[in-house]
Amino acid sequence: MSRVEAVYTAASTNRYFQAANVSPRGLVAFGSGNLVALWDAEDPLDRGVRETLPGHQSVVTCVRFAGENAFVSADDKGVVRLWRRIDSQWQTCATQQAHKASIASLTVHGRYIVTGASDSAVKVWFVPEVETDTLQDMQTIQIRKGFPISLALAELPGTESLVLAIGSTDRNIHLWTSSEGTFVQAAVLSGHEDWVKSLAFRQPQNQGDALILASGSQDATIRLWNIEPFAKPTLTPSGGSTSEVTDELLDAFEASLVNLEDTEDGGRQISLKRHILTVKSSKQGSQLFSVTFDALLIGHEAGVTSLSWRPQTSPKALPTLLSTSTDSSLILWSPSTVLTSSKDGTTLWINRQRFGDVGGQRLGGFVGGLWARGGSDAMAWGWNGGWRRWQCQSEENDRETALEEWTEVGAITGHRAPVRSVAWSPQGEYLISASLDQTTRIHGAIPVEGPDGNAVQVWHEIARPQVHGYDLIGAAFLDTLRFVSIADEKVVRVFEAPREFVEVVNNLRIAQIDSGEENRPRAAAVPPLGLSNKALTDVSAVAEVNGDADDARTRRRPFEGELAAVTLWPEIEKVFGHGYESIALAVSNDKKYIATACKATSAEHAVVRVYETQTWQLVGQPLAGHNLTVTRIAFSPDDSLILSVSRDRSWRLFEKGEDGYLPVAADKSHGRIIWDCAWAPQGDIFATASRDKTVKIWRRQDEKKWTAAATIQLKSAATAVAFAPASQKDRRILAIGLESGEILIHSSPLEDPSQWSCTLTIDTHLAHVDHIHRLAWRPTGDHGVQQLASCGEDGTLKLLTVHIADPE
Repeated sequence: MSRVEAVYTAASTNRYFQAANVSPRGLVAFGSGNLVALWDAEDPLDRGVRETLPGHQSVVTCVRFAGENAFVSADDKGVVRLWRRIDSQWQTCATQQAHKASIASLTVHGRYIVTGASDSAVKVWFVPEVETDTLQDMQTIQIRKGFPISLALAELPGTESLVLAIGSTDRNIHLWTSSEGTFVQAAVLSGHEDWVKSLAFRQPQNQGDALILASGSQDATIRLWNIEPFAKPTLTPSGGSTSEVTDELLDAFEASLVNLEDTEDGGRQISLKRHILTVKSSKQGSQLFSVTFDALLIGHEAGVTSLSWRPQTSPKALPTLLSTSTDSSLILWSPSTVLTSSKDGTTLWINRQRFGDVGGQRLGGFVGGLWARGGSDAMAWGWNGGWRRWQCQSEENDRETALEEWTEVGAITGHRAPVRSVAWSPQGEYLISASLDQTTRIHGAIPVEGPDGNAVQVWHEIARPQVHGYDLIGAAFLDTLRFVSIADEKVVRVFEAPREFVEVVNNLRIAQIDSGEENRPRAAAVPPLGLSNKALTDVSAVAEVNGDADDARTRRRPFEGELAAVTLWPEIEKVFGHGYESIALAVSNDKKYIATACKATSAEHAVVRVYETQTWQLVGQPLAGHNLTVTRIAFSPDDSLILSVSRDRSWRLFEKGEDGYLPVAADKSHGRIIWDCAWAPQGDIFATASRDKTVKIWRRQDEKKWTAAATIQLKSAATAVAFAPASQKDRRILAIGLESGEILIHSSPLEDPSQWSCTLTIDTHLAHVDHIHRLAWRPTGDHGVQQLASCGEDGTLKLLTVHIADPE
């Protein structure tokens, strides 16, 4: 029985501050394009994303867990999906077209789901006890001014009533309370000077504690509001405080703020107004609650993007709030143990820990953050979709004294845009991917000791050799430590590994490379306003870019912050020649030649140029014949033939002669564009994949003529093909990637390439949900097991282990 299992998935997190959430046991679910990806943050082996769930037809904007075995996700077409884990499989239980516009925020409490969208509506949904495939619409709240961009739902202490907080673009927080099943407007909390981006409730831990609402805004401040039962017979006038000390303190503070920031409306006002909420319930009659402003937390330099309260491990533990911001910092806040005054109840909140890049407005900062491992890990994802994670080293009982030791640990990364190319190093040690997010990334397997004492190969991103200014289209290795890449520009660029990469690969036992290290530059950097990575050999220059180039850093895998900055490879060569942007790249099997093609609308530009890799000079004349863009180029296993396929629906063969490659055969029997082509490892046949929903297998009839030995009919357009290395006894194995995101594995007897049968279908759960750009089999593999790397338009890169059963 043939079967397949996922080894590695690289997926980035969407740029929405509610796009990720964590379950009580540390399972992180996040939106990655149209997929929901699942990452077990408590996995001792740290294997990253374990599963991707297809279902949404649009970008996932919000994910929220409802207990351990259920979560809700929403997308930018207004669809809400409820997922449940049934027999360890995640399945969609209910799908609801909740809004006509994009859903911006989502909150879940018990069986209630509340959604807020850019159609200015907040809707309350109920999940029925009986399993149905739709949600029950309870209520619609229209926001008259602004849009609901953040929501939070909690129980009022001592009652069964719920309080709903809605953060809006009108800079206010609207509180609604539920009375006998429906929500009614209760109060408007003003004070923020910009959009209220995030809200978080903290339930009271001990008797007599208040329910705390934290609100974070684009104005870079966080406000804390206390909600508690109100039992005083007389109301104090607004502004009247319970103590003179706080009045004087606040007056002074207010004055200092006005001086600091004298805006058009006269600076910030700190209102001590007490808002009264009345809650009616059938059992308890009506109850009063007061909402008071408690603290203003200032520490971020730019807008606050998300807030999250630390899970309480013991009743005595200090309340801790995690906040992330676009200034690339993550701050942990908790109340000071130093009392401000014996009589009043004010608490002084201080910033205990600050992580991230201090003072750096590094491209978008953090989009959102959350806690894992019961409050031992603080994690955040950035504008580029990669995560950073910090781990608390202190024991539980030390936390109450608030002296915590934190260290950064590795997290997950992925491309933030469609991945156009994936290729293996010559011996299959690692994998390079190129994406429209303007980066090339190298992924490698790090051996980790498993629970049974055996080594387990765990895949991670280990370098980001090129962070470019153009979208990257393709990359391929010339040898273990050199690669060539093409982007949406006319230049082909060649890169060589720095010494630091060699050290990381050797230290982490990904591979053993002997590279004559002394002559290699230590690292690389991009000059301001430049596009080329320049080599750094000078120690001081390296230190300036890399911080301290210490040994410790090459003994662990690089973190997201370092991948974006210090793992670049120096550029050693540029190759010019094409008149338009590059589109196809191939490297010969003996690594002596590269072939490139560019975008073209005429025969003049639809040529393949072959360069030799010692001097980077053109070999012979450009290979002409096509009329439109050449989409893929492939060298035959002995490099004697070059095959090219094109948008003009034809393929052409060029044979190596004394003056370079010369045309020998051509054919135009496909009905639509040919996307991909591949040679069988024996070199006697090749395959072409086309949008006309066929893959054709071609074999040589005589010197000048190749004929179609077989046509494989498919249910959707074929966008990628790859033959497995010649390790199967008496059989050929062909992988076909479809426009629907599925991968098919076909096989045929070695002697008869006209008989093909489908041995395995890899569906969208394990493959992709949009069209596949590239398939690449790992060069080394034993007879029954092969590894297949794939990348696609959905922005994910997948590595699958394919077990191919022998035919009966």
